[in-house]
Amino acid sequence: MISLADVRAAAGRIAGNVRRTPMIGATNLKVPAVEGAELMLKLELLQVTGSFKARGATNRLLSLDRAGIERGIVAASGGNHGIATARAGYMAGVPTTIFLPSNASPAKIEKLKAWGAETRIVGSAWHESNDAALALVRESGAAYFHPFADPEVVAGQGTVGLEILEQMPDVDTILVAMGGGGLISGIATAVKPLAPHVRIVGIEASGSPVLLRAIEAGANIALDKVTTAVATMSCARTDDRIFDIVRASVDGIVLVEDDEMRDAAAWLWFEMGLAADLSGAAAIAALRQGRVPVRPGERICAIICGAGPEAVSG
Repeated sequence: MISLADVRAAAGRIAGNVRRTPMIGATNLKVPAVEGAELMLKLELLQVTGSFKARGATNRLLSLDRAGIERGIVAASGGNHGIATARAGYMAGVPTTIFLPSNASPAKIEKLKAWGAETRIVGSAWHESNDAALALVRESGAAYFHPFADPEVVAGQGTVGLEILEQMPDVDTILVAMGGGGLISGIATAVKPLAPHVRIVGIEASGSPVLLRAIEAGANIALDKVTTAVATMSCARTDDRIFDIVRASVDGIVLVEDDEMRDAAAWLWFEMGLAADLSGAAAIAALRQGRVPVRPGERICAIICGAGPEAVSG
């Protein structure tokens, strides 16, 4: 699908249009998320639009010529990719339409509207919203921005991995929240050729274990149903190319419950002053619940991949 060279090209292309997000240590805590390890947080919730999705959407935009977007941009999203795509449409000065499932966060919908996007609520899960988005693309000729099954988008997300290796060259393990798998695929493509010893662990919502079940089955199967309330981690079936990357390059996948992510978001707010959405808290949830085996002294990077008001308002 993509190579390390594609990720490096994306890093050059999006430089100056997105942020190089900081990494901070999880220290001086009342209740540590993990004992006996060094935990660093990669703060993608401080990215423009509030999540890593800005990297992929911006790379996709800058990979197109003007003719490719003159009829507007369309995407389907649980929220974060939609906001990033809406910003891309704002940058290009073209209309953007974002389809969302019924469980999308009201705060994210308002943010989409603030970026000037038209929002349409279709279905109860991302794949249903995506069917409607694709129908509009066929009808209108607009450019389609897929949240994970697009090489430019995945390459853009992979730039997170390059930054982690630069900021934490001694990292042992990287924890990555997963929906469709675009972020972890990009990170694995960037990290494994440069640091093959680094363990990459994905975290899925227990109500949407699409990649775990596919890997267990040995084929890219679809889930019968998606039950998680976390729209940004909802996906009934991933792309075949994403499945191949994850199967070849990701070292493990663990599951967390929605309530465990809510508790982790509250932990991030209390301990770190970070207002993460539930997907942004998934890596911390996995650590706090002991789902990821940790060696004494292990150096762990948890990606706090998205911002949200859940912990603050809750």
